Amino acid sequence: MERYDFDVCVVGAGVVGAATARELSRYDLRLCVLEKEEDVCSGTSKANSGIAHAGFDPETDSWMARLNVRGAELIRELCGPLDFAYRQNGALVLCFDEEEIPALRALYERGLRNGVSDLRLITGEEARRLEPALSEQVCAALYAPTSGIVCPFGMTLAFAENAADNGAVFRFLTEVTGIARDGEGYCLQTNRGPVRARFVVNAAGLYSDTIHNLVSAHKISVTPRRGEYMIFDQEVGGLVSATIFQMPGKQGKGVLVTPTVHGNLMIGPNAESIDDKEDTETTRAGTDEIARRARLSVPDLPLNRVITGFSGLRAHGTTGDFILGEVEDAPGFFDAAAIESPGLTSAPAIGEYLAGLIAERAGARKKEDFLAVRKGIPEVAKLPPEERAALIARRPDYGRIVCRCESVSEGEIVDAIERTLGARSMDGVKRRVRQGMGRCQAGFCTPRTMELLAEHLHIPLEKVTKNRPGSELIKE
Repeated sequence: MERYDFDVCVVGAGVVGAATARELSRYDLRLCVLEKEEDVCSGTSKANSGIAHAGFDPETDSWMARLNVRGAELIRELCGPLDFAYRQNGALVLCFDEEEIPALRALYERGLRNGVSDLRLITGEEARRLEPALSEQVCAALYAPTSGIVCPFGMTLAFAENAADNGAVFRFLTEVTGIARDGEGYCLQTNRGPVRARFVVNAAGLYSDTIHNLVSAHKISVTPRRGEYMIFDQEVGGLVSATIFQMPGKQGKGVLVTPTVHGNLMIGPNAESIDDKEDTETTRAGTDEIARRARLSVPDLPLNRVITGFSGLRAHGTTGDFILGEVEDAPGFFDAAAIESPGLTSAPAIGEYLAGLIAERAGARKKEDFLAVRKGIPEVAKLPPEERAALIARRPDYGRIVCRCESVSEGEIVDAIERTLGARSMDGVKRRVRQGMGRCQAGFCTPRTMELLAEHLHIPLEKVTKNRPGSELIKE
């Protein structure tokens, strides 16, 4: 009888865990992913800026620098075959004081050392020609045309679904509570029983320090750093076309103003170190701060067009860099810990790197039948009229609109539930097809979406949850 249930167990189904699982699924390996929430992309990966950074900001020769640039390349390569939204919209880093121009030039030179292509230093006038909404106070800028924007949900789901289609087993609502050495591998204790694996990847996000410290005498620490954001209605989504940064400081890249791949405008984040790894509240002080700081870049922000706000938690480590690779005193245990910005951009490169190490250690060969492509859910409202009509003729539920703000059809919601790693909650549907993300923030479409979840999951309406069990929307 096989001693181990799996060859590799990945802890965490955020963007890094999903990307690593996808890369590992290229090989003849028995692979599982354990996630304590009910769905992929339920932690840090679901609440961030959605920027595919060019790579000029991280310190040269750091993990962040190397994997940022490679990750950006991979995102551009993978968005087509994996069918997730990405746009190379470019970025500007603004300088408001001529005394800071040497610091801007240093950022430019760091970007060149990091291997970022096509960087340019431009004047304030040139910046305003590119982006007319910019402040008159801008005296210079760094222009990075290779910067892009991505949908964090869409990219994470694409990696996870493709991994599952290639044989990876995902176990949700499965929290790792202990890890012990087991022969040449590990036994992971979970709330749903033990899982034994030859190799372990720690991609647990904010809890990556907890998972690491279960196996290593060399302890690490992760501090949650909260950042708040504001989302504007799509009618003002074209105010800027590039991602607008301010000169970075000790707390990060500052407040940005950016379009999203879905046509909204977004500003944020601030940065606040907190103790609670689950505290994602938004505050009046936080929203006031990001509005004030964003207006330094774009003075005429239409704050009366804000439709929602949210906050995300970043896994800030003490080393100032990602913690990656095999743990010195825990053979076969690989960290992807303290992954903060540019973690989203770096994720596919992190997965590529770790999968290569593990495959070599395991002596695993690449599959001949690896499925390299994945098809997303059709966005019916964006299809050409002829294609839309043909699709509705085959599936009339694509013609019944449930979410009016985002023009999401009943067919798309059904697809979200029934596809590989399908949605099991309202948030799961929202992440896959944007139901409830528009102007009315789910005020109209919630009842019908709940009915569809109940029908296709074969559960009572009272059991439909916002996310994990205990978040039922109907209380008796």
